[in-house]
Amino acid sequence: MAVPEPDTAVVIPAKDEAERIGATVSAALKLPGVDLVVVVDDGSSDETGRVARAAGARVVRHSRNRGKAAAMESGAEAAGLLDADQARHLLFLDADLGETAAAALPLIAPVRAGEADMTIATFATRVKLGGHGMVVRLARDGIKRLTGWEATQPLNGQRCLTRDAFEAARPLAHGFGVETGMTVDLLRKGFRVVEVEVEMSHRATGTDWRSQVHRARQLRDVGLALAAREPVVRQTISTVRPSRR
Repeated sequence: MAVPEPDTAVVIPAKDEAERIGATVSAALKLPGVDLVVVVDDGSSDETGRVARAAGARVVRHSRNRGKAAAMESGAEAAGLLDADQARHLLFLDADLGETAAAALPLIAPVRAGEADMTIATFATRVKLGGHGMVVRLARDGIKRLTGWEATQPLNGQRCLTRDAFEAARPLAHGFGVETGMTVDLLRKGFRVVEVEVEMSHRATGTDWRSQVHRARQLRDVGLALAAREPVVRQTISTVRPSRR
């Protein structure tokens, strides 16, 4: 099989992932058609940026943590500055995938073939999660209510998009609401969204208090992303004017 011409950039938002980011970058760089990996070091306190650069990534650093959505936008903008005659497709991967990032090719293929505008990964092997699925249910039910489409793993961050689709999804929903907001916005605009099963895995969220705080932030951000896309809420926001003092 012929190796495709380089047409895809990988964008990896990362915070305090020095332990795994090197393996993730190395695996991503081996994907056929990938000629650029951009790691956005989102205010890390460890050596994430240095390790990513040593593994072959271009690194963009936020001096403070700005959240996943902001990191995705920074990475996409950096990739865009390096585009030549044709805009690259954008493959977003989590920093903690490690060597399993090498299994991301099925996400790129439908976009490359013109069969999808955005693909979303579904992990064939699911790790045991520390939570109770509340955030997943909120996202899945909200996406179905707003678009009629039912997602299998609505919060999965492994996604490949055309540049046009990414630009159509901007501005991205804040923080951990980014995947939910992106899915709703693109489906509503008529873009083709396809789920693809992959053999990838990342670190599961635990059950300690930090994990519970993380899960609470996810719940908040997904809820806000959905609320902002409810027709009644959107209409209210558009008609409210700031009071004058």
